[in-house]
Amino acid sequence: MLLTALIGLASSGVSGLFSLAGVYVLVVGVVALVRGRVRWALLRNRAMSGIAIAGAIVGLVVGGATAKNPSTTPVAGHSPSSTIKTTAGASLSATPTAAASTTPPTTPTAKSNSSALSSSSTHSSSSTAAQNPAKAIVGSNPAAHAALATLATLQVKGRAPQTGYDRAQFGQAWTDDVTVADGHNGCDTRNDILGRDLAATSFKAGTNNCAVTSGTLHDLYTGRTISFIRGDSTSTAVQIDHIVSLSDAWQTGAQQLSAEQRQNFANDPRELLAVDGPTNEAKGDGDAATWLPPNKSFRCTYVADQVMVKSAYRLWVTSAEKAAMTAVLTHCSNPPAATPSPSSTHTPSPSTTYTSPLPLVPTTTAPQPADVYYANCAAARAAGAAPLYRGQPGYRSGLDRDDDGVACE
Repeated sequence: MLLTALIGLASSGVSGLFSLAGVYVLVVGVVALVRGRVRWALLRNRAMSGIAIAGAIVGLVVGGATAKNPSTTPVAGHSPSSTIKTTAGASLSATPTAAASTTPPTTPTAKSNSSALSSSSTHSSSSTAAQNPAKAIVGSNPAAHAALATLATLQVKGRAPQTGYDRAQFGQAWTDDVTVADGHNGCDTRNDILGRDLAATSFKAGTNNCAVTSGTLHDLYTGRTISFIRGDSTSTAVQIDHIVSLSDAWQTGAQQLSAEQRQNFANDPRELLAVDGPTNEAKGDGDAATWLPPNKSFRCTYVADQVMVKSAYRLWVTSAEKAAMTAVLTHCSNPPAATPSPSSTHTPSPSTTYTSPLPLVPTTTAPQPADVYYANCAAARAAGAAPLYRGQPGYRSGLDRDDDGVACE
């Protein structure tokens, strides 16, 4: 009996001790009851045998009551609410959720039903964020989600040489002779943008509300408020920035645009923004990989605008630029719209709202001498002609190794 009890204790603890000891005593008690006595067990008559059997039953009951349910016994080192890490890095909670409860819900009143819907929506959002935080953030920002989808359609290529770049390649600065929004409206592009982006504007008499003489800029790049006064020494306080710099555009596909298209690009209201002058100068010709607005809350909108402009004019992005854009758009959350602050009474022109990209890539390239010949791609790049498209002067199959119609890409 002692050996049996020890085995039970070692295997199942106290419950095992009571259970096996009870079984042992029950068997001996039954034998003594049948035979009349078992001397070595001190059961000298049937009355004592009955007492032994009753004690054995008590032992079995106690052993069963103290036994733990194996399905709820925690594994060593893990509590029931421990978190399990999957190979993909997602966290799966072992704690039963409210959705798994079998308790029937009470019938809500109209007021409690509204609360229940709100709670359900909140829970759904938090669950999505826990499974994929980046996806949840983008999902809550349709503009960022759309920009990410558009970014995925842009070509990824290295920068073309800056050879041949000059501001004059994009036409006369701030000309009104363009076919984009606000073109041929009798007002130059700079004043169009100042009139759009500044609040409390005043205009020079006799200019048909064109020449802006003063106003207030709620600068999106810095978050500061800047007073603008027209003058030789004061106008530069507010400058018009090309969201995609002209130099960057030249090196990522604008060389292939016609002169008219480049002039449209440089004066397209969707590509322009009135900003703090010194900040614009600090940006230079940087792309998203090298420069972002100091005002972090505007970065998502800024990058989304760059993506849409590049898509509209069929420009490409570098791998570093795409990585930077993806990082901003993936992690941004509820960026402000590209408009002045609520305190401003000025309403931006609808032209700042993006629609579907314009098919601006020319079907034919600008005329070039028919006898153009490049010994190799290095020579084509040095001349600022790369990439070369099939049918374009200088293109030949020897430079197009993958025969996709684009040489020296």
